Amino acid sequence: MLSASSRLLRLLSLLQARRHWAGPELAERLAVHPRTLRRDIDRLRTLGYPVAASSGVAGGYALRPGQALPPLLLDDEEALAVTIALRTAASGRVGGIEEPALQAMVKLEQLMPLRLRQRADALRSAVHALDAVGPSVDASLLTDLAGACRDQLGLEFDYVDAKGGPSRRTVEPQGVVHTGSRWYLVAWDRARCNWRTFRIDRIAGAAAVGGHFAPRIGPEGGDLRAFVARSVVLGPHAEQARVILHAPLAQMAARIPATAAQLEAVDGDAQRCLLQCGTHALDSLVYWLLVLDVEFEVLEPPALRERLALAAQRITRSSARG
Repeated sequence: MLSASSRLLRLLSLLQARRHWAGPELAERLAVHPRTLRRDIDRLRTLGYPVAASSGVAGGYALRPGQALPPLLLDDEEALAVTIALRTAASGRVGGIEEPALQAMVKLEQLMPLRLRQRADALRSAVHALDAVGPSVDASLLTDLAGACRDQLGLEFDYVDAKGGPSRRTVEPQGVVHTGSRWYLVAWDRARCNWRTFRIDRIAGAAAVGGHFAPRIGPEGGDLRAFVARSVVLGPHAEQARVILHAPLAQMAARIPATAAQLEAVDGDAQRCLLQCGTHALDSLVYWLLVLDVEFEVLEPPALRERLALAAQRITRSSARG
């Protein structure tokens, strides 16, 4: 069982992670009696945290935006510095910390008084960084999407698909996933009655936030990373490739990201594995197959075999000139 001080920290973390908690659910997460929860809420209020309580069927607890920052032990300038740093990291400029930075930013800005949030927005708009490789997304949009996921609020936005086709989407957001090069929103598309992934850099303009929706069980059993990886690899592409790699599955899995291709074991053969992926550029796939430096066999499409034959001819001619 957690000590009283550890329980208070855990309670504060939960209140910051979501806008509203039902009392029984919060008590269950902390493994305490509702009376103990009420006492802990009173202790947080004594420390200066503005925890609001509501009664009724939809009653529970919510951490209101703060009127001051002393409970965070940060002064205004320190809080601004942390916010700008988190916004920069959440934009994908610093590899490996994008998602934790986004989560921390949502928590911090929720507690900021209005005057400080306005200063943070002004600083963000004035700070510019060198262009990063690959598509970038707006940190404010990321914050809005993350907040909607956390608070289970519907979203409506303009979206441009891979072929340049515009559409208006109304969705129930589940989570935000970063693959290392791109950001994706995982959401239930109300018009299509199915789970979808949306590249956030293809969301045009700001997203309109709607009302609350009932939570659903997420795709892939809640493993949003796996769902995005599968959607990116096997989604609609001009060509779908299937290639037998003459190397063990574990060895190839360590070298090929899940967002680049799906790997499967070949029945009864521990020394080979099946690679499946979609592509709009077969020449790029030719390059990556050669870079792997393993023997392989193309099952489909036939056009890939033709591109490989042309590449082999170019290599032969170049070697002869040497």
